[in-house]
Order: sequence, then structure tokens, then C-alpha cells
Amino acid sequence: MSKERYIAAKQKWAEKQKAAGFTARTVASTDRLPPGQKLTTGFPVLDLGVQPEIPHAEWRLAIDGLVEKPTTLSWDQLNALPQVEDVSDFHCVTTWSKYDCRWGGVAFTTLYELVQPKPDAKFVYFTSFDGYSTNVPLEACLDDDVLIATSFDGAPVSREHGGPARVIIPKLYAWKGAKFVSGITFLAEDKLGFWELRGYSNTADPWKEERYA
Repeated sequence: MSKERYIAAKQKWAEKQKAAGFTARTVASTDRLPPGQKLTTGFPVLDLGVQPEIPHAEWRLAIDGLVEKPTTLSWDQLNALPQVEDVSDFHCVTTWSKYDCRWGGVAFTTLYELVQPKPDAKFVYFTSFDGYSTNVPLEACLDDDVLIATSFDGAPVSREHGGPARVIIPKLYAWKGAKFVSGITFLAEDKLGFWELRGYSNTADPWKEERYA
């Protein structure tokens, strides 16, 4: 399926769900498996139909916006920062979930401390090498399980899963965790990302089934 057909199909899916009267839950589920999800032991691949190959020597992560110390990290500089490992569950809006994913990389809070966001920074806008983008409230990014992942189950994150580095935000649907991450911008006002502009929820809480706008 071409990139354009894939995007159109997912956008149409969101429109159908809204037209059918789908609404998010007002009270969040307390189950480990969010409502409407099914467990998988595999790891399906979903992207925009583009899997850019970025050599480590050319990889860069720009961190800018409302920060005191904007910076651009090379691959070596990212990996020289303190490293963490976190085990979390992964929930895709297309109704599958995978338990106990072991990610390694740099905690978002480490990058936060590095660039020192200004007091009026309230949102984070992620961009990617494949043209993708997504937006997340800064408060949600400061959870201790949010990271820029460079490894999965002890091996480098593969290109098909967004390597060499991708964002992991376990408490939100996985489209909020940008693959092939290339930029992190701190903003005062919210700015809708790629799927948010195409009918997907801006808040994306799996336990409230916040799938669509």
C-alpha cells in the first residue's frame, strides 16, 4: 500500500468511528489491558510507508523552542548521556497491545534538564526523519517511563520499529511515540501533529479509549 493510500485509509477509519457515534469513556479503566485492546506476542509494524535509513554518523536530534539552552545532539552525544532501561506495555490505536517491552535509551527528563525549558513551555512537539509529527503535553513527557529509546530487548531498535531512535510514551497510544525522531520542540501553545490533524485524539489515553477527536 502506498503512503498516500495508507494515510487515507486510516483517516477514513477515524471518520467512520466518529460518524458511528464512538465516544471516549469518561472514567478510565483500571485494567492492565486497556478497553478494546487485544494482546499480541508479535510486534506489528505501522508507519507512514517510509522507513528512512539514517547512518549514525548523520543522525542528529535537535532540541529547541522555549528552552534556555537549545542544542543538537549527535548519535555519540546522545549515547554519552546517562542511560536508562524501562519495561512497559505498548498500546496501538489499531487495537493491539504488547506487554513487557524492554526499552533502553535516554530518559526524557535527562533532555529536559539538559536544555532547561522556560516556564511558559507547556507542550512538546516531536518531529521525525520520515516527515511525521506528534504533540504531547509537557507534563505527560515528564513521567519516569518516557524515553528516547535506542534499544529494544537488549538490541538496537530496528529500522522497521523506528530506529535508530524513537520516542516511547507508554501511558499514551503508541502514535504519540514518534519513530525516527529528529526534533523535540518546546512550545507554549499546543500544535496538532500528523494524525491529530487527521481525526485522531489529541489526548490519546488508552484506558479512556481516546482514539478519535
